[in-house]
Amino acid sequence: MLLKIIYRNLAHKPLGAALSVALLALSTGIISMLLLLQSQLEQKFERDLKDIDLVVGAKGSPLQLVLSAVYHVDAPTGNIPLEEVEKLRKMRSISGITPLAYGDSYQRFRILGTDTTFISRYGGKLKSGRLFKQPLEAVIGATVAENTGLQAGQTFFSTHGDVAEGEQHDHAGYVVTGILERSNTVLDNLLLTEVASVWSIHEEGHEDHDHDHDHARDTIPREITAALVKARSVHSAMTLPMMINESTGMQAASPALEINRLMKMLGIGVTALQTLALGIMLISGFSVFIALYNRLRERKYELALMRSMGCSRLRLFWMLLSEGMLLAVTGFAGGVLLSRLGLWILNTGAAREFHFVFRYEPVQAELWLLGITVLVGAVAALVPAISAFRMNLSRALADA
Repeated sequence: MLLKIIYRNLAHKPLGAALSVALLALSTGIISMLLLLQSQLEQKFERDLKDIDLVVGAKGSPLQLVLSAVYHVDAPTGNIPLEEVEKLRKMRSISGITPLAYGDSYQRFRILGTDTTFISRYGGKLKSGRLFKQPLEAVIGATVAENTGLQAGQTFFSTHGDVAEGEQHDHAGYVVTGILERSNTVLDNLLLTEVASVWSIHEEGHEDHDHDHDHARDTIPREITAALVKARSVHSAMTLPMMINESTGMQAASPALEINRLMKMLGIGVTALQTLALGIMLISGFSVFIALYNRLRERKYELALMRSMGCSRLRLFWMLLSEGMLLAVTGFAGGVLLSRLGLWILNTGAAREFHFVFRYEPVQAELWLLGITVLVGAVAALVPAISAFRMNLSRALADA
């Protein structure tokens, strides 16, 4: 019965209620979307690091090096001699190195020359087929398989660079030997092969890649794009970058440090948007207050009649308070829908450009947002509710 009365009260003048709900939906939608983006990006950054202490590559921007070598979302800074990387492998302070070589793609998915330690680093498991054993064999990630339709045993031809319109290397094709299970890591978006495959594809004049691969390995300049380094200790991880940067022609970057810097830079924009959204929420709370207070003045006679017919002061108080909270909950629900719509729009671009899809499931922080939104609605309705509680029954009936 009480809900029916509240609904009719709000529906009596729908424009004011609609404005309050729209403002609340806009503010909660912005905050909800920011919470989802921040949470999922942090999870992805942390998940894809996988005990990578350092990334070694060509001189240039350390952040660009980390983004290209760890997350595969940027162009590399250049190539480095494999010989220099092998010297690092012999150092006692380094417990493991995974080479990375790239420059080609297939339908905008990056082809990565590496070894099988890269797959084991991310806990990759085969869904079908086997791992690559020789050049021009490839294992593909789950997202690659879904989007390209490639299956084990099929052959594909790579494209130079990371654009679909690039020059196709039609003189030699890769054979898919296996498909990986979905791991929600960078493995899902890559086509993995031996480093020698990348070398042989770019060897000028080398037409027949099915004979004498050892000769190809000897004649092609041995360069790779980057190397993922696992240090033997925390102290080694701290001292290696300075040593590599100063004594070699390469640079070493700490992924954790660079990603923290990136998140801080992004955090400035996120904070600004959250502040804006909170400002809109306060305005919407004031709008709820104005709407309820004006309705209280218009409904004094109606409320007085309810009192004279046995409705208690406390019941009137809770009725007006519930109206504010109902507006808040409705606004929150609209905001959640807006945030998911925003994620869907982002996914249409993110899936195509970065092969990353944001998930729609709620995060724990949204529960706090719901509580704050309901509190705003309750506070906005508090003054009208108290006024109704303290209303003089005889005066209200006489003024009518």
